[in-house]
Amino acid sequence: MSLTHRLLMRAFGRPEGLLGRLGGIILARTNRSFAEEIVTLLDVGPSERVLEVGFGPGVCIDLLARAAPMGTIAGVDPSAAMVKQATARNAAAIRAGVVDLRRGTVENMPFQDHTFDTALAINSMQVWPDAEAGLREIWRVLAAGGRVALGFTPNSGQPRAGVREILSAAGFDATRLEDLRGGFCALARKA
Repeated sequence: MSLTHRLLMRAFGRPEGLLGRLGGIILARTNRSFAEEIVTLLDVGPSERVLEVGFGPGVCIDLLARAAPMGTIAGVDPSAAMVKQATARNAAAIRAGVVDLRRGTVENMPFQDHTFDTALAINSMQVWPDAEAGLREIWRVLAAGGRVALGFTPNSGQPRAGVREILSAAGFDATRLEDLRGGFCALARKA
């Protein structure tokens, strides 16, 4: 792994330390409009139960909490730096019991089976150690008929090719790709 790749991972992929804190600030500013596109595309209902995997600085968590004020918004992220930033950004919603943020990985999430109506990940899947295992874990925590959205900006480096196939391999159906102003989104359902 090159030095540049290691630095980018510490700042944006799996943020840690000073680079991770700085990366979180940058991500909060640059990804907000794309997160708004994804939340609009999902048309989250006021009492929906939503999980964000790799929530980063918590911008999308905030948008989801506003969209589902009577619901439950949960998130899992492996970065202590991102949990800290997201917790600060969403402190009021956490105190109100709407938001639950946890440190953890997509491959082994600390949530019960069939807990969520919707799950999403924005610019996250491309840094998971095993994307198919992560998607199978998302499938586990989704309720029957639950939906998943995987959003990618051009900066993610995620190619469109193969995303629908990996969702299908993890057990999802009705897979499709949507072009958005800020990138693209793969959508699927749990049968």
